[in-house]
Amino acid sequence: MVSLFSIVEEREMMHLYGTQNIQNGHLTIGGVDTVELVEQYGTPLFVYDTALIRKRARGFKETFEKLGVTAQVAYASKAFACVAAYQLAAQENLSLDVVSGGELYTAIKAGFPAERIHFHGNNKSMAELEMAFDTKIGCIVVDNFYEIALLKEISEAKQQKMNILLRVTPGVEAHTHDFITTGQADSKFGFDLNNGQADEAFAQVKDHPYLNLLGLHCHIGSQIFETDGFALAAGKVMNKMGAWKQTHGFECSVLNLGGGFGIRYTEEDKPLEPHVYVEEMIKSVQAEAEAVKLAMPEIWIEPGRSLVGDAGTSLYTVGSQKTVPGVREYIAVDGGMSDNIRPALYDAKYEAIIANKANQAKDATYTVAGKLCESGDKLIIDAALQKAESGDILAMFCTGAYGYSMASNYNRVPRPAVVFVEAGEHQLAIRRESYDDIVVNDLPLTLKKGE
Repeated sequence: MVSLFSIVEEREMMHLYGTQNIQNGHLTIGGVDTVELVEQYGTPLFVYDTALIRKRARGFKETFEKLGVTAQVAYASKAFACVAAYQLAAQENLSLDVVSGGELYTAIKAGFPAERIHFHGNNKSMAELEMAFDTKIGCIVVDNFYEIALLKEISEAKQQKMNILLRVTPGVEAHTHDFITTGQADSKFGFDLNNGQADEAFAQVKDHPYLNLLGLHCHIGSQIFETDGFALAAGKVMNKMGAWKQTHGFECSVLNLGGGFGIRYTEEDKPLEPHVYVEEMIKSVQAEAEAVKLAMPEIWIEPGRSLVGDAGTSLYTVGSQKTVPGVREYIAVDGGMSDNIRPALYDAKYEAIIANKANQAKDATYTVAGKLCESGDKLIIDAALQKAESGDILAMFCTGAYGYSMASNYNRVPRPAVVFVEAGEHQLAIRRESYDDIVVNDLPLTLKKGE
């Protein structure tokens, strides 16, 4: 019989997330043994702790409610999208941020309330925008002058109104990786707040009979661990809103400050709790509103990674092993950059354990390699792990954001299955791709062989 003390002691040996625990030497999630999940669903396998997703969502929403601020918390679904994920977001009364026709289509198939869908992206096609009108979504976040022209054309042809936000770049650089900063002047997104582009966009839409300008949107980056950047961005955007009220008598009703709230991947990361981000945002916006004599706008935010990132765990089966004497020991797993491109793309760092030996000491060091035919296919370099053997189950933490959503069929490897767990129950959310799925869109050669 395992004592409560020993369980607590085991948890303290490593950082566990949400409902993760160690029972009978195995990692459990949502009260479900990961070894049993592997036996039923196979590997690679994404496991989502839906109780943790709910907790994160409520942490954002309840802070706004407590402070009496009208708000929308929109799940940035590029982090992880599927029918069940959208239905979970709907259960928690979230709004939804989509960035493609595919995400919008999935949301509609999931029955997500269209009036709570916001459509983002820097190159929305005519067909995608027409889908947004036809499904009567809540808002389109306008990114550029080309899109303004398309929206005018569509809305006038359909004689249909559409709420819009203008996305602006406030010239604020978040303290994050260069590849995931979006609020600086040199960005593919949005109208520059400082060179006159935002003013010109405002002039083009403010009096249009079908485009209803609600306000402004900005997004300064991802994996952000402080609130200073949000405060600075809020100040710049609110100043622009104040200028438009003074000059044109136009008052924006919505300020969308985007997402980018960081999570813990390794002990180096020091994220804030959701309520801290929200509280500091509200303070900044309230102060700025008072300074420029504006009514407090409705606040929208777009958490993605911070809702699902640490709620996801990847399970792999360990296969081959290789020792480079005096240099490194490798273990290879049955997935890799095809289901998690972030280590290769961003040099992203992760932690892991051997799920079926979770109560044993981490007294070995391995580089965890994937099975893809690329020398850069390494999931974790120099991971502290329990002694590994072929057939063991490797659990890699915090893979819930931008793992499955960026997965590919490189080397014709099928995409993994996805399972949701909560309160001792589990369900398949995305089935594993088969080899038949891989070739379903392939067509045979019909061209004649040349001489």
